[in-house]
Amino acid sequence: MAVRHKLIARVLWVVLEDESRYADWVLGTLDSAPGKWSWPEVGSSIKYTVRVGPKEFHGRATVRRLDTPHALELESHGGPLGTARIAFDILPWGDKTLVILDEHPLRGLGGSLHNIVIDAFA
Repeated sequence: MAVRHKLIARVLWVVLEDESRYADWVLGTLDSAPGKWSWPEVGSSIKYTVRVGPKEFHGRATVRRLDTPHALELESHGGPLGTARIAFDILPWGDKTLVILDEHPLRGLGGSLHNIVIDAFA
């Protein structure tokens, strides 16, 4: 997992506030559905499906930090692999918007095995 930067010409926040569009902004996600509470309040969550080859995995993403419209941080629960931190920093950049997306393993097996060598290949 890694940090990615993207300069965009549109407002991103409306997309992040719509839990049905999770698959539009998290790589590898097939679909999503409402979870607990009102998205994207801190503590709210959505359910999602990821397809890896012929297999589908179901997970849940929980909002851990919200600073509308500047930051959204999620903890994505991926079952036996543990959890990952998905953090969006949204910055004005002239007449555009700079989006910095930081995804890294946080807890469980993925967090334990994560290191700089793995980052180099992500």
